[in-house]
Amino acid sequence: MKLSLIVPCFNEAENVPKLHDELLSVIQSMLERGRMNADETLESVEMIFVDDGSSDGTRARLKERFCDVKIPGLSFHFLRHEVNAGLGAAIRTGLSQASGEILMTVDSDGTYQFSEIPALLNCLTSGVDIVTASPYHPQGGVIGVPEYRLLFSKGSSMLYRILVDRSVYTYTCLFRAYRARVVREVSFDSNDFLGGTELLVKAMLRGFHAVDFPSVLHKRMYGVSKARIARTVRSHLKFMGWVLLQRMRMTLHMQAQGTA
Repeated sequence: MKLSLIVPCFNEAENVPKLHDELLSVIQSMLERGRMNADETLESVEMIFVDDGSSDGTRARLKERFCDVKIPGLSFHFLRHEVNAGLGAAIRTGLSQASGEILMTVDSDGTYQFSEIPALLNCLTSGVDIVTASPYHPQGGVIGVPEYRLLFSKGSSMLYRILVDRSVYTYTCLFRAYRARVVREVSFDSNDFLGGTELLVKAMLRGFHAVDFPSVLHKRMYGVSKARIARTVRSHLKFMGWVLLQRMRMTLHMQAQGTA
């Protein structure tokens, strides 16, 4: 099988050395081992970097570090938005160009440790369509991130658990793996930080099976978060209203079938 790693980047030049030094060793080890998970082999990996209109030379730094890397079974693609379009748009661009049977989105700042990629993929067993990193799982955790930065993420994940599925604890992270059929069959429209949540929730509402991978969220070492809290809150609240409406329609449909 082939693994596509999508890495959205916006003004992350300072984090490129970390990507090079830590992510490459993980991927090389996986290729040498030849395993995607306990059930499936791994033959090749493509890394897709999506520079979302950076102004700090991120794309040039990525090419400088990765273009000369020669690891059997590993290839690189460098995509660019001429202007900053948002995290959701960068995810969508990367997913649209991915050719693997398994697609994984990865944070460019390393707030989820790259060394956890093999363990997360190992959870993508038969019957599982999506595995999402989950710091809010009882066995997950957070290190060094100020509590005020977690309030919205925790609160929105709690509301999505009520609206969608209580067995999934975290709905807002980027560090996540999908089987390709999920991305082929489920579309999402959000260009901002809602994008990954929208894709996950819509997939689950369509019947795809998602599971948590208990993980630890770390404080970023370089650069600053690009999230715009007020805008993100508005996007999530609007989407939650849509989810609630879909749930009500599904309930009414089931009730109508039961009385027919």
